[in-house]
Amino acid sequence: MKFFDDKPYVKKFNDLLILRDLTHNTVKSYNSMLRRYLSWVKSCQRVPEDISFAEIRDYLLFLKQRENLSNRTINAHISQLRFFHLYVLRKPWDKYEIPYMKFNTKLPDILTLEEAHYFINTIPNLKHKACVALLYSAGLRVSELCHLRYEDISRKNMRIYIRPSKSRSDRYAILSKKALDILTKYWFSFGKPKGWLFPGTKDNCPIVSFTVSRFINDHCSFLGLEKKVTAHMLRHSFGTHLYEQGYDLLTIQKLLGHKSASSSLIYVHLGTTTMKKLKSPFDKDESL
Repeated sequence: MKFFDDKPYVKKFNDLLILRDLTHNTVKSYNSMLRRYLSWVKSCQRVPEDISFAEIRDYLLFLKQRENLSNRTINAHISQLRFFHLYVLRKPWDKYEIPYMKFNTKLPDILTLEEAHYFINTIPNLKHKACVALLYSAGLRVSELCHLRYEDISRKNMRIYIRPSKSRSDRYAILSKKALDILTKYWFSFGKPKGWLFPGTKDNCPIVSFTVSRFINDHCSFLGLEKKVTAHMLRHSFGTHLYEQGYDLLTIQKLLGHKSASSSLIYVHLGTTTMKKLKSPFDKDESL
């Protein structure tokens, strides 16, 4: 039976993740997946260097068939294993031996314009209301909202400075007048914060994503909504409503901070106003 200490593997793995400057969420996910993989290797009484591609396929099939992981999650495991083999074990990786899985793309749910306004206007807590108003009105990611600072809000130019996050590039987002009114009321009512715009419970720390998701979910329950509203749904609703108002996809791409224009194409499919304007050739007047 072969035993090995997984600590050196995990340390080198994390050192290389730091050098690659991957995002915090990616590092966290990769670590979880690596520890799971190393635990499986130990159960096979092997060491990582001796694991073959056939055995890796067995591991992935185990995750798929026994653990019922989704195809997207399996692909994340494959990306982690590829990184581990190339950079930690210094072994070649063959994409034909371990292919990525195909997966279906589901259109996300969105709120109508009326639903978005109703959801925000009925939030009683001013801090929560300001957070949700900014998420929707500027199309922010929840991580971007949490890391906003006082100086990022430009009342003069009516824009919000968004620091580099998922896309690794900074940008400016729209500052809505209605959202600014709510934000101003919040700011005066909650001690005029000058550091983090939305401070968390810990000193010198911003509010965390979990807290934002929780109070959004709580407000859904309060309203008795069948549709589950999330921070990302608010972002998708912003992009869709912009498209329905006639803004071009390049503008929407820049406002949302998408790296590729293809990421913004989803709003073409979600735009109900656009769909209503389309006319099927079956409805064409045959006399023309």
